[in-house]
Amino acid sequence: MYTADPARYETMPYRRTGRSGLKLPALSLGLWHNFGPDRPVETQRQILRRAFDLGITHFDLANNYGPPPGAAESAFGDALRADFAPYRDELVISTKAGYLMWPGPYGEWGSRKYLLSSLDQSLKRMGLDYVDIFYSHRPDPDTPLEETMGALHSAVQQGKALYVGVSNYSPEQTREAARILGELGTPLLIHQPRYSMLDRRPEDGLLDTLDELQVGSIVFSPLEQGLLTSRYLDGIPEGSRAASDSPFLNADAVTEDLVGQLRELDDIAKSRGQSLAQMALAWVLRGGRVTSALVGASSPQQVEDSVAAIRNLDFDADELARIDAVIAAIKP
Repeated sequence: MYTADPARYETMPYRRTGRSGLKLPALSLGLWHNFGPDRPVETQRQILRRAFDLGITHFDLANNYGPPPGAAESAFGDALRADFAPYRDELVISTKAGYLMWPGPYGEWGSRKYLLSSLDQSLKRMGLDYVDIFYSHRPDPDTPLEETMGALHSAVQQGKALYVGVSNYSPEQTREAARILGELGTPLLIHQPRYSMLDRRPEDGLLDTLDELQVGSIVFSPLEQGLLTSRYLDGIPEGSRAASDSPFLNADAVTEDLVGQLRELDDIAKSRGQSLAQMALAWVLRGGRVTSALVGASSPQQVEDSVAAIRNLDFDADELARIDAVIAAIKP
């Protein structure tokens, strides 16, 4: 029988999400690629236990996480029943719908039909009555935003979600989504964009929009699919994402120039007493603009390494200038 560490809340910082009453841990655990039937069940449970013992109270999922799609939610549901049932009220559990989940015209995007059907399926897989946050995973170019946001509002009204969010929305789409939800009486809680030292698109208006709207942010891929770790400092290793047929990181992108620049970033990290991955996490969390950063893990040790980043979230002007100079030299 798992018993959580009584010291789990002593070191993790928790940040208020926008203007809401909800606080999220600075680091949250994403269950994207490491939770499914191709991974040992005991390893998955060890990762979740270690994360919670270190103060990570937020577990982020989506209907299509696995592989195969749905597997991550099913695995998480098993872990909830086995280990976390006594701690449900200490957890923030989120899921999303927007990408392809089943065949036919109602199996993806942002219609009311799809979103609410998907949420019902997610709750069944996890064995939950409600999730804490339900997201529209991507904007739908063919469905009126009023319908998509209306479905999120309905999820709250039905008691199946406590809060709602959006992911991969532009600043303009986010602003309109917040307006519609505000008129319905269900505030937009949070936005989940992709953001890292190597992908700074949220700085082109999105972060300013979220500040203005007082909407929280939780960023995914802060380690840029593993590039911002020690894994590629000597090129492309066997078994890495870039060495596979992954659509998320192309081997052609890992050039000699890029590897050299990653080494320069690693030198800056070492001068801070951090690994490159820890510095990358600290960088997105610097200054408090980002509410939380999502990390993945394939072992409990990876969780521990990520959480160690919170020991130093401050950067001086020289460090930021050196990082910016290296990033500016990286060719797209």
